[in-house]
Amino acid sequence: MCGFLLLILLLGAGCGQTQVDYSGATQIFYVNNTETKVVGEEYAIQSEGVEAQLNELMNALAKLPEKVSMKAPLSMGFHVLGTKYEDGRFTIDVDEKYKELQGTTEVLVRAAIVRTLCQIPEVNFVQITVEGAQLFDAVGELVGWMNKDQFIQNDGNEINTFELTRVKLYFANETGDAIIGAYREKRYSTNTPLEKFVVEELIAGPSGQISGLYPTINSSTKIINIMTKDGICYVNLDENFLAVTGNVSTEVAVYSIVDSLVELTNINKVQILINGEVPEKFGNKPFERNLDIVTTL
Repeated sequence: MCGFLLLILLLGAGCGQTQVDYSGATQIFYVNNTETKVVGEEYAIQSEGVEAQLNELMNALAKLPEKVSMKAPLSMGFHVLGTKYEDGRFTIDVDEKYKELQGTTEVLVRAAIVRTLCQIPEVNFVQITVEGAQLFDAVGELVGWMNKDQFIQNDGNEINTFELTRVKLYFANETGDAIIGAYREKRYSTNTPLEKFVVEELIAGPSGQISGLYPTINSSTKIINIMTKDGICYVNLDENFLAVTGNVSTEVAVYSIVDSLVELTNINKVQILINGEVPEKFGNKPFERNLDIVTTL
């Protein structure tokens, strides 16, 4: 029991998401002149309300920085056509010129934009579209919704190493009483554990490329920490996970995570925690794969 309590404390105090204090300074992230990394500069936000804050930060991202060694990510040859904020998700629509950015530069631009905007507590995900169409990266992979944890910077001068991976994710069927497995290939930062990448993709929801798949997890859910020990993956989420989405039950939401993570070779069981504690309804044992709740299209 003591070991388990210690693990819970570690999960709560580990490498979770940093909470931004909006009473003080935040950061605007720029691309350096050699286009090898993003650089943060302190910035004191003035606006109140999420949409006003988004507009202010978007303006800051487009304004040329005082340091000539840095470039403004929204002033690199393309134009923003429009924006939309809804339920924790912010979409930026850009013109076709965005596609002319070189591969590494485009990743850096995305990183600077997402890391800046996701400092606003109400903004969980950012999406970039090109004249209303989905954005695909340099290797033809759908980019989709992004959050700041996808762009953790290395200690060195280069950006993250991105690796193409193929994972099996389980999303809900139309009636919300079963889950359906679908493969997703995507480049992810190798600074991020693969199990965290899986849960992030589940929170982001289906890509839309396969019809008949529906979200299983409330998009406002935030990951506090994820770690794997002795084949058990401990997934520590905030309380938004308990607020179900659509007609999906908590059981379906739980097993979408469990069955997706158990697809990874190093995971046999999954323990889900809410703010560092195991809810009574989840019982006191880690969840195992449940094939009875799986269906097909």
